[in-house]
Amino acid sequence: MDPVEAYSPDRSLKGKLRRRLVQWVDRRPARFTLSRPMVSFCFDDAPASALTEGAARLEAHGARGTFYIAASLAGRQGPMGRYGARKDVIAAAANGHDIGCHSYSHLDCGAAGATVIAADAAKNQKTLARWGLPPSTSFAYPYGDVSRAAKQALAPRYGLLRAVHHGLIEAGSDLNQAPAVGVEGPGGEALALRWLDRAADRKVWLILYTHDVSDDPSPWGCTPSALDRLVSAARNSGFDIVTVAEGVSRMQA
Repeated sequence: MDPVEAYSPDRSLKGKLRRRLVQWVDRRPARFTLSRPMVSFCFDDAPASALTEGAARLEAHGARGTFYIAASLAGRQGPMGRYGARKDVIAAAANGHDIGCHSYSHLDCGAAGATVIAADAAKNQKTLARWGLPPSTSFAYPYGDVSRAAKQALAPRYGLLRAVHHGLIEAGSDLNQAPAVGVEGPGGEALALRWLDRAADRKVWLILYTHDVSDDPSPWGCTPSALDRLVSAARNSGFDIVTVAEGVSRMQA
């Protein structure tokens, strides 16, 4: 297969306005209270380094993460290195990690129509089922791009739809466009630490995401040592480290 090239969603003023305005429509407000803050560590696109090194770092702390899989990428080369193969995804799931849906073709959900989005997500779930994996309870919008059509198409199928705008999940947050904070690039660790402090103060849920985990990461990834420090900081601040599936389950309870 040809390598996967880097892609950027619509960065025009129109695209930015669409992403901002869609936050106010087709909302599914969260209703929950926590006695302790929660944090989830996510790995988008699931490069092989995330499924091996990233998973191992979490497991060393007795924690588990959520890996958002776009099945068509499995085993291919991309801008973050090789994507995890089917066997890597199955091994992570067997070790207790959560497998989330990221669409089959890594579709830009801000540009596609509702029918195409629903079909692509369904194809991904069917592929993961053939791999022997359970249905995903959450979906992450590829590139963080979202539209009203995407929210309407996917909301009935998942307990949480995750975007990439910064924020915390608390009472009133939109579960159809849930915020998250990226641990990406040189400033990613410091940014994540600031958001951990905010989440701890307010006793709410923070989702952190990255991509590859390597000593020489891509612009979208982080180092193993940075991940180690963030997990330790969360433990020391009294966080419950949960997968996204577990976080959704707690909210529903």
